[in-house]
Amino acid sequence: MRIKLCQPLVILLSSTTLSVLFGALLGVTAVQAAPESSLNDTPVSTSARDLDNIQVSQAVTPGRATRSGPSYVGVGGNLGFGGDTALGETNFTIFSKIGLTRNFSARPSVVVGSDPTILLPLTADLPIGAIAEDIDFAVAPFVGGGLAISTGSDSLARPLITGGIDIPVADRVTVVAQGNVAFFRDTEGSVIIGVGYNF
Repeated sequence: MRIKLCQPLVILLSSTTLSVLFGALLGVTAVQAAPESSLNDTPVSTSARDLDNIQVSQAVTPGRATRSGPSYVGVGGNLGFGGDTALGETNFTIFSKIGLTRNFSARPSVVVGSDPTILLPLTADLPIGAIAEDIDFAVAPFVGGGLAISTGSDSLARPLITGGIDIPVADRVTVVAQGNVAFFRDTEGSVIIGVGYNF
């Protein structure tokens, strides 16, 4: 079944994703709330002196670890569903995670095929957590969006939604499972499974 996305929603998703991506890459910092103890029954002050005491998150540092674990580069397989680009077919994949801040990463990937597809998502990284008490490994979910770029004769850049889990299995090794949906002429989906080398 083909899913058609209305044009206004595609434009909104694209512009929102690009705004977040460029904001993160330019080092825009986010203001965090003051500690709870300072907010008890006290009116909020906007004086310059008080604003100096507000904690600000650290600037973008490409390649850093995030709360979901270290940055990595890896290889794996892409199992595609529908469509005419490399993303929608079964292919070899080179993927990566480049930590930007404590909470956000860029995860560029290339799905290698006759006409490679480039994936450029920005993701929110969730903390590492155990699946259950009786399971001895942990997972770190992530979710986000960005652009999928096909490199065929009719090159296209379209919105991309991505999500998945990182499974740290050793100091230098992370197993990755990632799902992608790209809105080309036909909606295309894929599942990437591979192994990353942490750096």
